[in-house]
Amino acid sequence: MASHRRPKQPSRARVTVLTTAAAAAVAFSAQAANAAPSEKPTKDEVKAKVDKLYEQAEQATEKYNGAKEKQEKLQKEISTIQDNVARGQEELNELRDSIGMAAAAQYRTGTIDSSLQLFLSSNPDDYLDKASTADQLSAQQVEALKKIQEKQRELAQERSEASEKLKDLASTRTELGKKKQEVQAKLAEAQKLLNSLTAAEKAALAAEQERANRSSSSRVDLGDAPAGSSRAMAAFQAAQSKIGSPYVYGASGPSSFDCSGLTSWAYAQAGVSIPRTSQAQANAGTRIYSQSDLRVGDLVIFYSDLHHVGFYAGNGQVLHAPRTGTTVRYESINNMPFQFGVRI
Repeated sequence: MASHRRPKQPSRARVTVLTTAAAAAVAFSAQAANAAPSEKPTKDEVKAKVDKLYEQAEQATEKYNGAKEKQEKLQKEISTIQDNVARGQEELNELRDSIGMAAAAQYRTGTIDSSLQLFLSSNPDDYLDKASTADQLSAQQVEALKKIQEKQRELAQERSEASEKLKDLASTRTELGKKKQEVQAKLAEAQKLLNSLTAAEKAALAAEQERANRSSSSRVDLGDAPAGSSRAMAAFQAAQSKIGSPYVYGASGPSSFDCSGLTSWAYAQAGVSIPRTSQAQANAGTRIYSQSDLRVGDLVIFYSDLHHVGFYAGNGQVLHAPRTGTTVRYESINNMPFQFGVRI
């Protein structure tokens, strides 16, 4: 006879768990269905972020320029020291040869003294300090040994100086590499943002930039703005000749520039050497804190960390290399936080 047992009913706890899980799943599905997709940044938001990255890249660029300038200076100093050491070693060898010839002459006549024999086999520093030894030498030999001692000390000091500068050079090269990577990283990040735009948005941004370059590239009316010195005006005119040249980080002409590259290049055309970086150029002359006192050709320093520089062009305008993606052009002095002018 078949069994008619009733099927086992699920426990109340199991039913509760299953019901809760099902409800949660339904709620999650509803939330997922109703959730708004993440909003894509607008063209203007992308432009603002890109501009900020370009500003950060320019800050790093000026530090890169400073490290590069320091590297070049150290290389010149090391080369000079090494040349001095080479010449000094030749002089030392000649002094030693002269003592050696004197000793040979004395040896042939059998009159070589014990102190000179000592010199030929060891360092003269040891016995120049001993009066008893110096008394055994002729005045001429004492003078020769003193010259050798002085030259040896001089060479030791120069070699030590060269060694320290070589260490500094290695450190500077490391810093240069880091700053270059920092600039490239900022520019790559900016490019990634630009690549996220649609073709139409890219075209609109490019058109805006082209209009800015075109409207800012024509010669401005200097009006009643006082002109600077003849050399300042010569530098300003040299910069004017480069209107339309592209901004390239680390470039100092003649076909592309960064901000301080333009000003240092232009002043060089006027026969004036100024430092390479904007921070150093900020200390290269007399500071002018009032915009109303600026003259055409004065340098104009921007931002609290002094990372941007241009030329005052008169009528509230500056001539400068703004940033990546732009060209050398005129722009309102009020577009950036003015710090002070510098009269070279």
